[in-house]
Amino acid sequence: MRQASVRPTGVERRFGADELIVTKTDLKGVITYANDVFLRVSEFHEDEVIGKPHNVIRHPMMPRTLFKLLWDTIQARREIFAYAMNMASNGDHYWVLAHATPSFDGAGRVVGYHSSRRLPTPSAVATVKQIYDRIRTAEQAATSTSAAIAAGTEALNRELAAHGQSYDEYFWSITPGSTR
Repeated sequence: MRQASVRPTGVERRFGADELIVTKTDLKGVITYANDVFLRVSEFHEDEVIGKPHNVIRHPMMPRTLFKLLWDTIQARREIFAYAMNMASNGDHYWVLAHATPSFDGAGRVVGYHSSRRLPTPSAVATVKQIYDRIRTAEQAATSTSAAIAAGTEALNRELAAHGQSYDEYFWSITPGSTR
């Protein structure tokens, strides 16, 4: 598992446009399944991630607000699409277009979460980097985690209001090839 001393290298890893990174977690975000693409790109061995929190791949440059939005959405039994920069075990990073959903049992109860990630386009990443920089700047000015998330949420809402769109509308507007 990645040691706390691992720092971002600034080196970007890539995976194929025809590949999907897939993970499953329990209700607390603990990894219960990771496919071979995830393991290869993240440079983790299966025994290093199964049973560990999914945030083991969280890149420190990602806004906390995005993860709050993700968790709020999937815990409300809805799917979400988002762009994320993850960090491999050696400090390299990789961008993904993530689709996270709740997983249901036969009785309709949420039993975990499923995420499929594909390779995003460079244009979408360039756009989202600028927004994430502004959100992260707002978060960094706060003095506590809750204040950071509140400031980041306010910054995200300003971004969306400037475009006159909801989160989903804005996401799809920057996603090339989207038919939504």
